[in-house]
Amino acid sequence: MATHHQPLGGNQMPRFAGPATMMRLPQFASAAGLDACFVGVPLDIGTSLRAGARFGPRDIRQNSVLIRPYLMATRARPFDSLQVADIGDVAINTFNLEKSIPIIERAYDEILGHGCVPLTMGGDHTIVLPILRAMYRKHGPVGLVHVDAHADVNDEMFGERIAHGTPFRRAVEEGLLDCKRAVQIGLRATGYGPDDFDWTRRQGMRVVQAEECWHRSLVPLMTEVRAQLGKGPVYMSFDIDGLDPAFAPGTGTPEIGGLTTIQGMEIIRGCTGLDLVGCDLVEVSPPYDPFGTTSLLAANLLYEMLCALPGVKRGVG
Repeated sequence: MATHHQPLGGNQMPRFAGPATMMRLPQFASAAGLDACFVGVPLDIGTSLRAGARFGPRDIRQNSVLIRPYLMATRARPFDSLQVADIGDVAINTFNLEKSIPIIERAYDEILGHGCVPLTMGGDHTIVLPILRAMYRKHGPVGLVHVDAHADVNDEMFGERIAHGTPFRRAVEEGLLDCKRAVQIGLRATGYGPDDFDWTRRQGMRVVQAEECWHRSLVPLMTEVRAQLGKGPVYMSFDIDGLDPAFAPGTGTPEIGGLTTIQGMEIIRGCTGLDLVGCDLVEVSPPYDPFGTTSLLAANLLYEMLCALPGVKRGVG
């Protein structure tokens, strides 16, 4: 029987020591032999206002030392079920967004070529476009669960067609998404016109604005989402600004009136049973949260994503 890689426990090595990987997992040079991997994409040159998301992967890893391997609520045992490791960061071009996009695509082509499910630490939301291009080459059009304060369907920003506010417009235009199997949750605040949210509705996607989520559990919503997405590959893209800045202040474009941490967990746990082929957690900007609260939350949400993957066992034995 194969031995599964395990996070380094706090009784083996003090939590302030040991490897600086996600949950202090082993670090691998590639995704070969892995069922799932944590990977960082430290890119923030697609950001339109407050930069800093390039530091997200490192800070998320640092705060992940607080997470233990067994999820008490769902009894998920991901590290007894799947081969998981941290494969480090994609070496993006620090100075050139246009050149970084194909670098990310090639990195994800390789990950997916090994049959590995990537759990991505961003980076700004621009990175989801090259990831979805790689997903399309592997799986064809994918379903989508997108948590965000913003729809990210601008046609252009400052004349540029690729930036952190445009990826889902490009993904739809390029046929990367199965729009009838797509939902955006948590959209809110102000915009430049109704088309900011209505464009995706016209493409056939379901839009759940934040106001529909206020003062309620999202378990019933996720029952509907699972029925809508059904069979077939699904990608999850989680912008940390989908949550209220009271919980996640360390982000570039905070918007009041957002989701709670509990609702964020309900969304991810509600994806259990879907054929998740990849997930990301983006837009964590540590300079805006010196206490690490946002990165700790992000690390926990990434762990929840791992626990929701197909093949994860629950209970004992």
